[in-house]
Amino acid sequence: MVVCGDDGLVHRLAAELSGVYGERVTVVLPPARDGRPRPAAAAGRAAALLGRVTGAVGRASGVNGTAAATTPGAPVRIVEAAEPDDEALAEAGVDRAAALALVYDDDETNIHAALRARRVNPRLRLVIRLYNRRLGQYLEELLDQAARVGTGDPEGTPAEATTTVLSDADTAAPALVAVAVSGHSKVIEAGGLFLRAVERPPLRPGESAAPGTRTLALLPAPGSDAGPLMLPGTEEERSATGRGRIVLETVRSSPPPQPPTRLTSRGLPLGSFFSRRLRWALVCLAGAVCGLAVASWLVSDEDPPHAAYLSLLDLFAINDPAVGEPLGRQVLQLLSGLTGLLLLPLLVAAALEGLGTFRSASALRRPPRGLSSHVVLLGLGKIGTRVLARLRELDIPVVCVERDPQARGVALARSLRVPTVIGDVTEEGVLEAAKIGQSRTLMALTSSDVTNLEAVLYARSVKPDVRAVMRLYEDRFAKAVYRTLRDSHTQAWTRSRSVSYLVAPAFAMAMMGRQIQGAVPVERKVILIAVLEVGAHSALRGRTAAEAVEPGSWRVLALAPDPTDPHPAPLWDPPPGRVLRPEDRVVLAATRQGLADLLGRGPRPRAGVR
Repeated sequence: MVVCGDDGLVHRLAAELSGVYGERVTVVLPPARDGRPRPAAAAGRAAALLGRVTGAVGRASGVNGTAAATTPGAPVRIVEAAEPDDEALAEAGVDRAAALALVYDDDETNIHAALRARRVNPRLRLVIRLYNRRLGQYLEELLDQAARVGTGDPEGTPAEATTTVLSDADTAAPALVAVAVSGHSKVIEAGGLFLRAVERPPLRPGESAAPGTRTLALLPAPGSDAGPLMLPGTEEERSATGRGRIVLETVRSSPPPQPPTRLTSRGLPLGSFFSRRLRWALVCLAGAVCGLAVASWLVSDEDPPHAAYLSLLDLFAINDPAVGEPLGRQVLQLLSGLTGLLLLPLLVAAALEGLGTFRSASALRRPPRGLSSHVVLLGLGKIGTRVLARLRELDIPVVCVERDPQARGVALARSLRVPTVIGDVTEEGVLEAAKIGQSRTLMALTSSDVTNLEAVLYARSVKPDVRAVMRLYEDRFAKAVYRTLRDSHTQAWTRSRSVSYLVAPAFAMAMMGRQIQGAVPVERKVILIAVLEVGAHSALRGRTAAEAVEPGSWRVLALAPDPTDPHPAPLWDPPPGRVLRPEDRVVLAATRQGLADLLGRGPRPRAGVR
């Protein structure tokens, strides 16, 4: 496996492939500047993580970390190159590699390297990190077509030649949104099912789990330093006392009913063009005009259309004076003229208000008065933009805070009419402007760990019980922050998440030709939700649904529908005696190691170790 990149994801992915799946990994990294060692700060912090991983691997092999990183047979080999050009790819062994992951932060660099790699090795499995989703779809088709041509089979698809384009923002955003909105809840679509992971209190003596739910993990008991127990067996679940549970349950697949929408113009409600006072004034004036038209019809004995026409002429002062006509007609003309005088300022006010509304449509909205129970989103970069879009899809009120008015997510916030505060979150008054005191959740997703931590600590001083979700770069730092805030604010709710930690499993599985459907973080561990074909795995084939369980490793949850069925319907919680047939597709929950074992990708035994 070859992994090329320049940030934390490359090191997390290398650790995933090497530590979990036992693959031989070559990492292509930018060289240190001026020949000096990579610093442990800024972009080089991830290199320190890789150094710890390779050092641990080397110690397990009986050699030091440096030798493990440079020995050809070691699990992780490092190649330094300024960019993934032909020479760097050749040195990394792309021509004989099984898979290549390009996870540079720059889309253009990843695309150029993918085109070079496909030309060198048409059968190479490519996994590309790309922020532009539409471009990613076109690129997948282009590279797969190049693979078919390169292998001399332009009509078919080589078994090992696949291209997968993933976005870390798209992969991590649903998990972050679910954490912020519903605590431990995770909504995942897999095999036609919508699954939600929720936290449940400990079972009372003699109580059994609710029907239709599956226990994913047993949480540590209060005051215990032990970690969660993943995918416990039936006996372990029954014997656990005083331990909370993370259970998986189904939710309806149909979207919730949407409230009726008003007629809009370019996404702007027509009712917002005019103020409430002006609208009532216009309604009253229209009623007065109608009353004058009826009175004119009764007084002049004219037919109704002609009477209404005369009233409008009098209203706009373009009719002849009613000299010599009956008194009633003269009085009505005077009243119509007076009404016309009232109409003129109202028309001017309506024009000015409409012009102001159009001008403010392109401006950022301010948080309205009375806003409460909303989500305060800090940072509108790649991750923040995707999270904002997802929150609005769920119709959750949001207030954004961004320091850079030219950030990529500001335009989205403007188009969605989301209230946005432009300012540095570390400055006094910025979070107050976002109404942090009335909010429900704070999501700190800026690119600075210190800024995110400072924002959460300040928010806790303003509202101690606010939910807090932090994006932190380094996993150990995230774990330390989570435990400290949990112990310091026992009544508050805090979650710290590393984006690379959340998305690395998806990239790793794509490199091995499998796609996972989602991940459920449980504290600092992860449970993967995957869809597999039974016929390709001997551990599933021929077993009943009750037997398709490996406590602590994996568990079958449901039968996925047949893609060829015109009316597919998934089967959640299949009968215990249902035998899994080779043509079946199953939805299962597994730990990282359990899924690796199930796929036959378990760690290889190292030399001298049985």
